[in-house]
Amino acid sequence: MGMLDKAKDALGIDDKADQASDKAKQMSDQAKGKTSGMTDKAKDMVDKGGDMADDKTGGKYAGHVDKAQDMSKDAIDKMNKK
Repeated sequence: MGMLDKAKDALGIDDKADQASDKAKQMSDQAKGKTSGMTDKAKDMVDKGGDMADDKTGGKYAGHVDKAQDMSKDAIDKMNKK
């Protein structure tokens, strides 16, 4: 065991790092739980934004807007599954 390892052991650095990692995972899980119900609302907002873009451009870019909406909804689904 090297000098740096002995210092880590003496200070309990590895234990603190493990505790911090566990706490971060716990907080991440809590955040996912709170946002999982927001999926439908986020998708509705994507639809409203796309509709607004279509209105403002007279539907000139409707194909592009639809593609962007689909990609956005897919990204929302992927985030929710993690």
